[in-house]
Amino acid sequence: MTEILFHISSEKTGAVFAPLARACQRNKTSWACFFTGEGVKQLNDIDLVQLLSGAERAVACEHAWHENMGEKKCPLELGSQTNNSEMMTETTRVISL
Repeated sequence: MTEILFHISSEKTGAVFAPLARACQRNKTSWACFFTGEGVKQLNDIDLVQLLSGAERAVACEHAWHENMGEKKCPLELGSQTNNSEMMTETTRVISL
């Protein structure tokens, strides 16, 4: 079971999310993240995308991706709100950003 799921729906939370993700890695805390809505815009940040390699799972909502990013190739697994629900059931804590 994943200890923390970051649910990212805002494009303005990278300054909070990145340090939290790094802290999880330092403390060997398992984490995953689901990007939805305007939160997918954070995936334009190459440093953030590289940080996501430390996640157990990182998924971007396919609908939100195409709505906000058009035909650009997504650097993460594309999924749906069904994946989001699944990830929620497999975690101890959810942090919504």
